[in-house]
Amino acid sequence: MRLGVISCGPETDLITIARTMASNRVHSVVVSGIEPLPGGGEHVTWGLITALDLVQAALADDRDLDAGALAGTEIVTVDATDTLQRAAQLMAEHQLSHLVVTAGTAPVGVVSTLDIAAWLARGST
Repeated sequence: MRLGVISCGPETDLITIARTMASNRVHSVVVSGIEPLPGGGEHVTWGLITALDLVQAALADDRDLDAGALAGTEIVTVDATDTLQRAAQLMAEHQLSHLVVTAGTAPVGVVSTLDIAAWLARGST
C-alpha cells in the first residue's frame, strides 16, 4: 500500500491530473471536496480517478472534463487494519485495480493490484 493520499479538488483539469500521476508515479488520485449539507453544515466527499479513467477521457477526446466529472471509478474502501488478502478479495469482487485505504472515514492511502502482486511475489498467502 502507498501511504499518504495524492489528491486533487473536483475542479482540477485533466492535464493537471495526468501531470500529478506522472510526477508522483501513481496510477490513481483521490478527488476530495466539501459539499454543503441541506439545512447547513458541510460534508467532505471524495472519489477516485485511475489511469484508466484518464485513458477513457483521452480516447473520447474529452479534455474539458474536470476531476469531479472524471471520477468514474467505483469507490470501494478497505480499512487500514484489514489484510492484503481482504483487499485482494474486494478487488476481485468489484473488479477494481485500486482501493482507497481508510482509517475511520478518512482516506489514508491506496492499495493497488501491484501491491497485491508484490505481496504474492514474497510468497505470502
